[in-house]
Amino acid sequence: MLEVVAAAAAVVVVVVVVVAVVVVVVVVVVVVVVVVVVVVVVTVVVVEVKFSRDRSFRSSKSNSGFCTIIVVLVAVVVVVVVVVVVVVVVVVVVVVVVVVVVVVKVARLWTKNIALPLLNP
Repeated sequence: MLEVVAAAAAVVVVVVVVVAVVVVVVVVVVVVVVVVVVVVVVTVVVVEVKFSRDRSFRSSKSNSGFCTIIVVLVAVVVVVVVVVVVVVVVVVVVVVVVVVVVVVKVARLWTKNIALPLLNP
């Protein structure tokens, strides 16, 4: 009976940890996506306003690549954000797996070496 209680406690701890980690990852991903969307929208609006209002800017040869540079910068930011999110998710998955393994092993050792000898002297 005590083994069942220890296993159930281990499962509860693991479930709580996994849920907490998943919530943190979801919040991080949502924040990152919102930031990327805001950066892209602001960049596009700034470029559109600049090009629509400033004829000298629009016709200048030195500024002809401005829009391309902005698009490349936004693409780099998006790629970096995606890489960071993927790395965070991988790290979280590894941490969750390690926590699950450790909790299960500790529960087994505790049940085998401490709880059962106390109940059956």
